[in-house]
Amino acid sequence: MQLTLNKRRTFLIAFAFFAILMLWQVYYYYVPLYLDNLLTQKFGVKNWSDIIGHIMSLDNLSAIIIIPLFGWLSDRTKTRLGRRIPYIICGSLLSLALFPLICVMYIMNQFAWYFVVVVLLVFSMAAFRSPAVALMPDTTPKPLRTPANAIINFVGYLGAIIGSGLTIIFTMKNETLTIVPFAVTSVMLAVVIVVFLLRFRENRVVESVKAELLEGERQSETIEAVNPDQPLSRRDKFNFGVIIACVFFCWFAFTALQTFGSLYGERVLHTDKWGMCTTALAVASLATFLPSIWLSKHIGRKWSVVLGLGIVIVAIVVAALFATKVNFMLVVALFALSGIGWAIVMVNSYPMFVEMSTSKNVGRITGIYYFVSQGAMFLTSNVSGYVFKWLGLEVYFYYAIAFMSLAFVICFFFRQKRTGARPEKVGKLTTFILKRKK
Repeated sequence: MQLTLNKRRTFLIAFAFFAILMLWQVYYYYVPLYLDNLLTQKFGVKNWSDIIGHIMSLDNLSAIIIIPLFGWLSDRTKTRLGRRIPYIICGSLLSLALFPLICVMYIMNQFAWYFVVVVLLVFSMAAFRSPAVALMPDTTPKPLRTPANAIINFVGYLGAIIGSGLTIIFTMKNETLTIVPFAVTSVMLAVVIVVFLLRFRENRVVESVKAELLEGERQSETIEAVNPDQPLSRRDKFNFGVIIACVFFCWFAFTALQTFGSLYGERVLHTDKWGMCTTALAVASLATFLPSIWLSKHIGRKWSVVLGLGIVIVAIVVAALFATKVNFMLVVALFALSGIGWAIVMVNSYPMFVEMSTSKNVGRITGIYYFVSQGAMFLTSNVSGYVFKWLGLEVYFYYAIAFMSLAFVICFFFRQKRTGARPEKVGKLTTFILKRKK
């Protein structure tokens, strides 16, 4: 059977990620700055990096438990709307109501209520993340998950770019107007709910792709066939462990760059235009997602991830050496380069994870993926906060270099499925053996 990606359906699934990444882009830019100002007003001028790190890690801490739990629950859910859609609708509704309140509580200088709203928001976002992500492997055969993931990331990063653009326009110079990015994002979440209710019939779609999913299992890249009623083979378990470690250290490095970037720009580079860096990263990633389909097809997922990590490492090494010595636009350009590498990693890492799943446990395996990535994000938000407090934000890039390099090395241990020798080589080998026997 010839497998063909349903691009229209994939774009429809990707629309949820448009709003999700837009929300997190706005969240990660403003929330550390809000926290720094609130803590300073309440407790005095001080380096609050460690406390900010703890609070920023709350979304990761809640996600460590909630995302795998709701992935597991959605595997076992049966409703008229499907397994995943009910969670997407409920989580989106709660999130769109809470998100603008973050800015409102900040403007009102209500630190306690600000904290409560942040906790409730990260809970509601985590509750529908794995069901939303699992929709792609639910409806896409294994060989087509890399191009499907590329499309989803492409659409999602459009949201991230819009979010970054809003942070550039609405800076902290006029704090009241910073509510605009929060309000716009909530509107986008509302549109997502309407689109999924009107345009996506989950049960009907899953039923229509059963034959394709079965053929996808036969073409799987796992070393041995994956059986829903049996554990993974020893070699596939080893590969699964390698993927877990690689994803963990990728996010351990990247989250520190994401969480403390705006503070690094403000305190070390003395600029309030750090949003240009995150925008450049998002735009470069956006431009790379679709071409990375071709790359993965020709060199495979493993070597695509290795190449992507190498590009990111080169970019942040140069940034570490020259960020404070040259024009700020060089830093922007280097973030664009790192965005190219990061896009290649993102497109291939999640499909490598769910390659180990079946239709019965996609939500659970997706939950494990987020347990690993969110666990890394939680730990690094706390660890990096202390590191930057003790050593200063000047080591911002070096911290990321160390752990991104560790992920790069680990990826080499992944064992690829043998597809067999080339026919001409098999023929030469057979002739040689026969001659030896004579």
